[in-house]
Amino acid sequence: MREALASWHMGHVFYAYRTHPWHDRVVSQEAMAGWLDLNQAQLSRIESGKPPHDLGKLMRWAHSLKIPADLLWFKLPECRDEASIEVTSAPVQAAAMMLEASQAGGLLPVVVNGRTVLVPVDAETILPSGLGSLIGSSADVSAQAAERDPMSPFNRRDFLKNGVAAVALPGLGLDELQHVAAALDDAHRYLDGPVVDYFRRVLGKAKRDDGALGPKKTLPVMLGLLGAVEAQARDVKLSVRRELLALGADGAEFAGWLYRDIQQPQAAVFWYDRAMEWAQEADSAPMQGYVLLKKSQMAYDERDALRMLTLAQAAGHDRWHLPARVRAEVTQQEALGRAMLGDPLDVVRGQLADAEALLTNAPEDHPDALGTYFNGHTRLLRDAITYTEAGKPSLAVELFSDVMSTGMLSHRDTGFFNARRAAALALSGEPDEAAKVGKASVAVAHEVKSERTVRVLGEVLLTLDRWRSRPAVREFRESLTA
Repeated sequence: MREALASWHMGHVFYAYRTHPWHDRVVSQEAMAGWLDLNQAQLSRIESGKPPHDLGKLMRWAHSLKIPADLLWFKLPECRDEASIEVTSAPVQAAAMMLEASQAGGLLPVVVNGRTVLVPVDAETILPSGLGSLIGSSADVSAQAAERDPMSPFNRRDFLKNGVAAVALPGLGLDELQHVAAALDDAHRYLDGPVVDYFRRVLGKAKRDDGALGPKKTLPVMLGLLGAVEAQARDVKLSVRRELLALGADGAEFAGWLYRDIQQPQAAVFWYDRAMEWAQEADSAPMQGYVLLKKSQMAYDERDALRMLTLAQAAGHDRWHLPARVRAEVTQQEALGRAMLGDPLDVVRGQLADAEALLTNAPEDHPDALGTYFNGHTRLLRDAITYTEAGKPSLAVELFSDVMSTGMLSHRDTGFFNARRAAALALSGEPDEAAKVGKASVAVAHEVKSERTVRVLGEVLLTLDRWRSRPAVREFRESLTA
């Protein structure tokens, strides 16, 4: 059951629950579907198909099965008197999810009428009345709410009306909160540029949090945001719809990346495809090319060199009008594909030099522009991966070491690129150093739940197999298998 929960696929959880030997006999799909407000066909599709992405449904199902909160990738506090709790005129149909306080948000998603609403919880933006009892030990929150409730100047029922999915940030002023509440109540009339900007801030914060917190704590916020975009895009004005879908495309691409990091390729493909669809409808050519680049990078995860190269070449087409930094990244990605396919080293070096020239001449972009993360350090790290694939792991080790010594990488990226560095060290015939670096990477991968890093470390362990009797390698193996 723990393995099923760790897969982040509720269908796997359902199947593990039905077939668990604790039961006298296997629970039928018909019986379990009845507990979950589904029919047998729906439950069968969930168990055998792509992982569900609707956060509201995930929360409701987890509550119905009474899954222990500490095993979930989201938190379900216990509800003392569920029948008495009302947020709108309809009862809350599932418990609330409280993101940990360390995740700058105090975002509280609540399922109302089968839809997810995320409301802010912190010292500046207190819970709407009636929600305090949903949070296990929330006496402090309730006490704060009694003293100060900055949402009181407008009707909080409007904020939650119809269970429309919303994403709230802490620290919003009353004018902004009122504007958002009106937009959720009447998207066609009130959902405008400032509200889209407000959603954009949520996305920006999630991207900043990812490197420190990892996907487990970032994905719930992103799924809530994308649910809000999809729900509201149906009702807004035409001019706002394109702006909202452009934001949605950016968010969907980021969600695809998060699912790549936890090694859920089917979910990643789903969100990359959604990003492409929304980018096409928003008439955003650069985002379409950018998604092709990300699909190429995902093909590298799958060791599909030919598909990786052709996708990178498609991403580099002039029709996309890519920013200079993204063109540099695309050029480097093509070099990586050629290295994997065994092209001459001079050809690979030439493309890496082209990428360096593009990046050197790139103008300073807005911090939220496509590809702004692709800087000199990023380029050197990708060069190191390319040289590893080209059969020059010793050169790769030098590049990895130069960048890692700066201390400029995020916590998650430090773990991942240490795994790549360990791979290069192992291929260079330095088993003890490879094991030492790999062991440090294991600790970070476990902390931020990066399955992508774990996968690379597994490859390192295979390379080190001929040195398996060495103490450092044994310690690395034990830390990874633990």
